[in-house]
Amino acid sequence: MSNVSSLLNNLTYLESEQVDPFLVKLITEISAPTSLGFLNQHGFNLMVKSPRIKTSFMQLNHIFRDGIGIELACKYKGLSAGANLNGTDLIPKTIALVKQHTTPICFALGTEQPWLETGAKALFLTDDVYMLDGFQPVEKYVDFVSNILADHKQDTDFPIIVLAMGMPKQEEVAVALKQAISQPCLIICGGAIIDFKANRFKRAPAWMQANNLEWCYRLMHEPRRLFKRYVIGIPLFFSYLLLNK
Repeated sequence: MSNVSSLLNNLTYLESEQVDPFLVKLITEISAPTSLGFLNQHGFNLMVKSPRIKTSFMQLNHIFRDGIGIELACKYKGLSAGANLNGTDLIPKTIALVKQHTTPICFALGTEQPWLETGAKALFLTDDVYMLDGFQPVEKYVDFVSNILADHKQDTDFPIIVLAMGMPKQEEVAVALKQAISQPCLIICGGAIIDFKANRFKRAPAWMQANNLEWCYRLMHEPRRLFKRYVIGIPLFFSYLLLNK
């Protein structure tokens, strides 16, 4: 079982006012493939239980704190949790900043049709998106991206790859892509971002988001899929905090 403090110490914590400067600096100074991810209670449980999954997460360049569970874990361990940085809000912001500074080559890898095409175009605000569903072996994504990038040789081209196939597969794919791509690019683990953008799943009302109840809203609307993640996973999460120093 992984040490809880070691997991939390590897996160990138930002206050709200630090987010935009951090992203601009990241985008303008990027010199190699760079991967971003988000850690919530579910991902935390996966990492604690599996050394292999933890290894994939730890190879991401930056992992942001997502959700009330990780905030409570940070407080319990005496760490400053920073702002809540969920992918549904941060990824569109990141894409917009990329477009201000360079010409993106847009990839959306994950979920399934028709949600993939609808959500990818809504996320990137363009029809020019390279897409592949979320049910392929890891090497298929590497070949797909590598073959397309081989045809883009302009210095102004900047790949931004959003992975929306859920944990822990997306983190494994992110590591494989980072190892395979030679040019600067941004690889983002986005979870359900494309499904949200396609209106397949609805986000919680603003008041629920503000009160850290978005997980409850999602459970009410997807009880079968999310029962294990929340009803079983939340008590398991707190047991890890209390029992594993």
